[in-house]
Amino acid sequence: MRWLFSCTLAFVWAVVVQAKSFTGNRLLVVLEEQAEREKYSVFLEDLTSRGFSTTVESPKADKLSLLRHGERAYDHVLLLPAKSKGLGPALTANNLLEFMKKEGNLLVALSSEQATPTAVQSLLLELDINIPADKGALVVDHFNYDSSSAEEKHDVLLLPFPAALRSDVKNYFAGEGYVAVPRAVGQALGNESPLTSPILRAPSTAYSYNPKDEAEGVEDPFAVGGQLNLVSAIQANNAARLTVVGSAEMLQNKWFSEKVKLNGKAITTANRDFAQKLSAWTFKETGVLTVGKLLHYQDEGASKKLNTSTAIPENNPTIYRIKTDVHFQVEISEYTNDHLAPFVPSPNDKIQLEFSMLSPFQRLNLSPVAQTANATIFGVAFKTPDQHGIFNFRVNYRRPFVTNIDEKRQVTVRHFAHDEWPRSWQISGAWVWIGGIWVTVLGWLAFVAVWLYSAPTERSTKKTQ
Repeated sequence: MRWLFSCTLAFVWAVVVQAKSFTGNRLLVVLEEQAEREKYSVFLEDLTSRGFSTTVESPKADKLSLLRHGERAYDHVLLLPAKSKGLGPALTANNLLEFMKKEGNLLVALSSEQATPTAVQSLLLELDINIPADKGALVVDHFNYDSSSAEEKHDVLLLPFPAALRSDVKNYFAGEGYVAVPRAVGQALGNESPLTSPILRAPSTAYSYNPKDEAEGVEDPFAVGGQLNLVSAIQANNAARLTVVGSAEMLQNKWFSEKVKLNGKAITTANRDFAQKLSAWTFKETGVLTVGKLLHYQDEGASKKLNTSTAIPENNPTIYRIKTDVHFQVEISEYTNDHLAPFVPSPNDKIQLEFSMLSPFQRLNLSPVAQTANATIFGVAFKTPDQHGIFNFRVNYRRPFVTNIDEKRQVTVRHFAHDEWPRSWQISGAWVWIGGIWVTVLGWLAFVAVWLYSAPTERSTKKTQ
């Protein structure tokens, strides 16, 4: 009985502390000096309260390993600044990339007061994220700064919550108030990678330079204005996420509810709310899309509809005929804070269906047709093209800050069978020829009837004896 009670308690505790992350709750916090842990205690406690199983390790620990037996040893990694330029054999750039290839997520925090480790520099360079090579380079702004703590240096930036990247991209980092970004390392994103996205941009009046070499730095800064990003992100094709925070100080307890001044107005920083939203996205608590049932069928009446309780395999035929009316429907859900909810795209965003062979023959916008408790059903009706071959129903949806959707179903499109062609009387252009045939038949019958019933007259003959 005691054993049963203990098992019940363990089960209830496992349910209670289950992480809200879609991929798991194992979080590795890499911190070189344990004395620095107190500075991030509120942020780490928030992660623990959300169900993460946190392990704090030194970067040079002997037993530290991101992968074990070819699989992830942790689901997420929080990499805080280190004083040494080397992070040890377990945290090389190759190991970090392999961790991301296994769909692991990384949150990397930088500091202008400490040199960025070589492994982190190589990792960011591989992912087309550039940071200043010299130690001490930071971002300053002479207009948007905290006048109480950075009255002279202007290196503590006060910025509103980031706005949406585009009108067709959902904003998972929206909030109220101002975020304090003290002594940040600026990042410049390359133009060649479509996977990188800015989260928090520097104002147009900001620039990056090294105070130790001020004159030269101002003349030739690392980047200025909109070229600078204070928080950047990358989402790989396998949905692994990497977030680069230019200022590790913004995650410390000091700035979570600090009183600051902007243009003489006293405000309270909203860093804690921003850190929660940022870590929730990085560790896949938000912005994760899943596909449920996918259904396509030929239009044969109201009996062929999406069944939300059980799948109907016969509703997904493998062969269609050319010029056939087809219906397509797909269920899409969004994982948000431990549950699946119906996915609602941005007003200017469209999910599209491609009916393609080598290239799309049809590219159609999917519209919401129904909604269940945890999914939105998108659908469209169209006609198969006048081309036989092997086609694919494909939904390829790629947007910043949401996981990719690439669903494909293969079907065959055939020609008309010999008994499926329309009859001649159904073709209006053939009515003239059909009429000519019947006129000929009727004329012949009339001629025969007249000929049969038109007997020759009998000639009278004289009888002779």
